[in-house]
Amino acid sequence: MPDSSRNSNSEAAEEEPPLEGYERTDMIGQGAYGIVYKGKKEDTGDTVAIKRIPFADSTPEGGVPCNVIREISLLRELDHPNVVKLLDIIQAHPGGLYLVFEYVAHDLKTFMDQHQTSDDISERVGLPQATVKSFLRQIIAGVGCCHTFRILHRDLKPHNLLITADGKQVKLADFGLARLSAIPNGPYTFEVVTLWYRAPELLLGANRYSTSVDVWSVGCIFAEMATGMPLFPGRSDIDQIFKIFQRKGTPTGEMWPAVTRLPHYNAEFPQWRERPITDHVPMSALGSNNAADLLNKLLMYDPDRRIACKTALQHPYFFE
Repeated sequence: MPDSSRNSNSEAAEEEPPLEGYERTDMIGQGAYGIVYKGKKEDTGDTVAIKRIPFADSTPEGGVPCNVIREISLLRELDHPNVVKLLDIIQAHPGGLYLVFEYVAHDLKTFMDQHQTSDDISERVGLPQATVKSFLRQIIAGVGCCHTFRILHRDLKPHNLLITADGKQVKLADFGLARLSAIPNGPYTFEVVTLWYRAPELLLGANRYSTSVDVWSVGCIFAEMATGMPLFPGRSDIDQIFKIFQRKGTPTGEMWPAVTRLPHYNAEFPQWRERPITDHVPMSALGSNNAADLLNKLLMYDPDRRIACKTALQHPYFFE
């Protein structure tokens, strides 16, 4: 990182109010939910990630809404090797809410980019099949843990999956904070990217949905790890819907009984024929029929028929 950039990041950290027990160093990220700093726990010297979530305008008194505190406190109870650990919750005045997480070196997007040997997007390659299988099993285990606590992630994507420095362990980050994104008004910088992993029922306006929205995202990430390319790279909501329809076929009432009742469903949608997912995620990238079968089950149109995490972990793919 250039000195000027490092200095400006350090200055940004210094402008924040002090946090008892922690020292902030560099700003390491900025997204829809706030700014993330690298920091240090003063009594142990452990490196941590400190995320600031601004809430100044969220209530008339300028405090943090009770439901947000409750939700984040629940996240603190999660203890799973594939979920990044929330270590501390601090409310500072002024400056909003700070969440202190264990620090993890990389994210999956960066990890996949580092695996490329060419800048040519048409020459992108997937991760080794053994790595894909290991990462997928860990992602499903982490998401399944959240679902056990009835926490929906709702924003799974490679940027939100952290990889340890040794390149072996995956940890979910930003889980359960998707609801916070409704408190400040959008638009958000990475909204278009998030579209790529959004379940079709959400794109079609469903306001009642379940853990299966996360399962769809996991399927998209599985395909991307295998090929190095996003499976459904839409540029807008309608483009995203059509990308999915083009590659999977336009859903019918037979394959997804509730689809015609969704708010944004239109009987005039173009009719693309049903196609096997292996047309876009080749068997050579997946490595086996079991891998293709699991991918299909993760990407079922009907949320009620989409495989659950607990069942997915028992899939033959993980035991071949």
